[in-house]
Amino acid sequence: MTHPAITLPTLIAHRGYSAAAPENTLAAVRAAYEAGARWVELDVQLLGDGTPVIWHDADVARCSDGRGALNRLTWPEAQALDVGSWFSDRFAGEKIASLEAMLELINELEMGVNLEIKVNKGRDPIELVDRVMPEVLRALPPERLVISSFDLSALHQCRTFAPKKDLALGVLFGSTPKAWRAQCEAVDAYSIHPHWPRLKRAQADAMHEAGYQLLCYTANDPSAFQSRWSWGIASVITDEPAIFQRFLDNQRLAKQ
Repeated sequence: MTHPAITLPTLIAHRGYSAAAPENTLAAVRAAYEAGARWVELDVQLLGDGTPVIWHDADVARCSDGRGALNRLTWPEAQALDVGSWFSDRFAGEKIASLEAMLELINELEMGVNLEIKVNKGRDPIELVDRVMPEVLRALPPERLVISSFDLSALHQCRTFAPKKDLALGVLFGSTPKAWRAQCEAVDAYSIHPHWPRLKRAQADAMHEAGYQLLCYTANDPSAFQSRWSWGIASVITDEPAIFQRFLDNQRLAKQ
């Protein structure tokens, strides 16, 4: 039994094009598409009323005009927030995106998504997965979806919704643990998502040889990352997809 027939891009836009638009918003995904990115990485969490939304932090202070914990908000309260002005006046009035609205946009643009199950401290990973996965699996075909998480219990619960032939799971690592292989095998992982500065060549070689796709996060300096491509890296998750793409294009032209 194999994994879905996913064609991974060289570059995945981190939280949408988060260097050009407020992260994890519909605007950031549109900006990524306009810049040529065809896959985005996004985070999903639950509000206090159980509504799945695209958001990274445990609270709303950094990326909105509000304060307080995300999981204390209802959907109407979340929609009252301005999540664009903090980034630029140009995005004033941008609203927090529901998972439903984001999936609709991704389908409209025919993009792929690496959706991170974001389990912040004190949150219930099982509740999050059980609410999110049916909606995601209904909306997207397997070849345009990778579900990732740092939380292994979340990934185990994701796997109960679909076998590996129908659902690609990615394991996120900061520092790669000694038991990385067992952790990946336990969830029938498709990919490993390491923090690129902490990844060692020997680890990358072993992961690649074991058949895992490597999606490195979050690289924004293409020249600093350049030597890592020879390690068998499939994709880079970046805030700066346009800068990365120009660098790669220039490298290819220089070799011609």
